[in-house]
Amino acid sequence: MRNRLLIILAHITGWIFFFSLVLSFLHAPANLNDALQLTISGPFLFFCMVYLFVFYFNIYVLIPALYFKGKVVVYAIIILAFLMVVFYLKPFDNLVGHTNIQMRGGGPPPPFADRPPPPVRNEPNRPRQTDIVSIVLFITAWSLSTAMTLARQWRLTEKKAIQAEADKANAELSFLKAQVNPHFLFNTLNNIYSLVITRNERAAEGILKLSNIMRYITDEVKADFVSLDSEISCIKDYIDLQKLRLGEKTTVQLELSGSTTDKQIAPLLLMSFIENAFKYGTSNHEPSTIVIKLITDEFNTTFYCKNRLFESKKMTERTGTGIENARQRLQYLYFNKHLLDINTQNGFFTVQLTLQF
Repeated sequence: MRNRLLIILAHITGWIFFFSLVLSFLHAPANLNDALQLTISGPFLFFCMVYLFVFYFNIYVLIPALYFKGKVVVYAIIILAFLMVVFYLKPFDNLVGHTNIQMRGGGPPPPFADRPPPPVRNEPNRPRQTDIVSIVLFITAWSLSTAMTLARQWRLTEKKAIQAEADKANAELSFLKAQVNPHFLFNTLNNIYSLVITRNERAAEGILKLSNIMRYITDEVKADFVSLDSEISCIKDYIDLQKLRLGEKTTVQLELSGSTTDKQIAPLLLMSFIENAFKYGTSNHEPSTIVIKLITDEFNTTFYCKNRLFESKKMTERTGTGIENARQRLQYLYFNKHLLDINTQNGFFTVQLTLQF
């Protein structure tokens, strides 16, 4: 509503400026009363109505009904017809003539004013005077109204395209999140199953950890962002669950630094990399170390994960999909606000991710 009022005020201001500019080309009235009489005179009102009609009829009728529907030829014919009408009516010349008569009316009568004017001879070959100003003003009003309408249509089209792209991104993001949760749950249930099948006395603790993780997944990850503290709690539960399964051969170094208060992050974004580290960075026969660091400052959160690459375990397509999903979510949720570096140098798989708040 406010924007509409601003547009109306802008139109009124523009027309006041336009008609004031036209009046400035005429002879200045002798006094305020003469100026008022000029502005409410028939020729001036007719002049105003001609260009107001051309301007708004083009905006609200001709362009939507003809130009936007591809009827360009019909549109051009109607505009040329309007131009011919303006050429014939000469609104500016009539206004100038009326102004000159009004100015002369205030002074003494010219000599021999009581005599009838001499007869005007018919001169068919004499060219009719062309009102250039009326034609120029018509072209100006038509061009300006056309430019404004096309610019508004272009903005609407661009807005619809942006909205469509945003809707598509949201749909794809929802699909990616739907892929993350079942994949995460599947791996976690496998871990619990390993504890139960080996009759591990800490299976109950594992079920409790799983319960915490499931509560987090069902209650909080529906949003695009969650508190960083909740995400860290989920990561801790997941690491403890993995420790129950892996035993003493796997060492996990979890380092947290910086304040996490009032910080947010995309849910389960880091879990794809942590899952990958536990799945492909551990061994039943050799000791292994997984290093996980999370450093938070006022402007950034930096995640670091490092694990050994075992020759017997190769990256499968399923895990690659998890990391690819993480990449896509980063593009959607942290566009131009993240830096991801993944490398496999010196027999280690290393991930370093920096997120900007």
